[in-house]
Amino acid sequence: MNESDGSLNTLLRKLAKRAVITGGLEAARLAGLAGLMGSARGRGAIFTLHHVRPKAKRVFEPNAHLEITPGFLETAIVQLKRCGYIFLALDALPAHLASNDPRPAAVFTLDDGYRNNLDHAAPIFFKHGVPFTVFVTGGFVDRTDILWWEVLADLLERNTSLKYRFDNSLETLPARTQDQKQTAFDRIAAFTHAIDEAAAIGRLRHAAELCGLDCIRMTADLVMDEAGLKTLIENPLASLGAHTITHRALARLTDGAARSEMDRSAQRVEAITGRRPSTFAYPYGDTVSVSPREYRLARDLGFTAAVTTQPGTLSSSQDLAALPRISLNGHFQKAAYVGALASGIPFKLMGRG
Repeated sequence: MNESDGSLNTLLRKLAKRAVITGGLEAARLAGLAGLMGSARGRGAIFTLHHVRPKAKRVFEPNAHLEITPGFLETAIVQLKRCGYIFLALDALPAHLASNDPRPAAVFTLDDGYRNNLDHAAPIFFKHGVPFTVFVTGGFVDRTDILWWEVLADLLERNTSLKYRFDNSLETLPARTQDQKQTAFDRIAAFTHAIDEAAAIGRLRHAAELCGLDCIRMTADLVMDEAGLKTLIENPLASLGAHTITHRALARLTDGAARSEMDRSAQRVEAITGRRPSTFAYPYGDTVSVSPREYRLARDLGFTAAVTTQPGTLSSSQDLAALPRISLNGHFQKAAYVGALASGIPFKLMGRG
């Protein structure tokens, strides 16, 4: 198989997956227009965002699902207004769910504290009077930890091969074609989640050094420092929540280590804002990375709202330590899809609601 064949196979797999998702969103949209499954909307939805920035052309984009354009963010807000949603800060959500207010709530949250949240997202939220919460990873703010998924994507985009140590062997991974780059990305990502995460990330830093890439500089370029976060929260519509210190999957840590990550993260946010945050986001947030133990820890540490990335809409009986969120995915930036997702119908169709 030549390089063009590999690239074509990668493209076809991606298109097939997106076609399935698009079909589900279209089905949900049509069901909503027909007035079907109205109860699926529940009491509203929490939305997950990461990057909000103008679209830039890149050769390799394994993290494209984690970014949307400022224009789409504004489109989403306008669409939700048309659908009758009220906009709440995350820390105001528990009171709303406990109330008899029939209006559905929309809550916006942004993970990791990217600089573009200040530069591109905040002006749109401020323009429309929409509150939002940015979840802060202490090690990113203090430039002691790296965003490994960003580093890995950059390394594979820049290079035609990558040396990485799996177990005890140093392998050279081909990265000439899109298919090879994606295969290498997926393999290293899976390895990172399969062994001690800190050790795997340490190996990635070593691989980056061999290629002349400064991982900490990348963190500084991408993520707000303390001064940037303080500038952000000068507007009362913006608030900060905790997101651990090192962005490790908490379910894979010991009891003491998981508690420390959560508590120290809250302390770091308190040092910036002057008050301990009441909100928390579990890193990665899926069923493998967060467990009932972490929900218990969140309650014990005084967080009144803690969010996962497990999809779904909200209910009055919601476990406030295990709140679902809906991702605004960079591959599906259409107004109609915002309404379809918020309707909750796709999750009912998948048996998740």
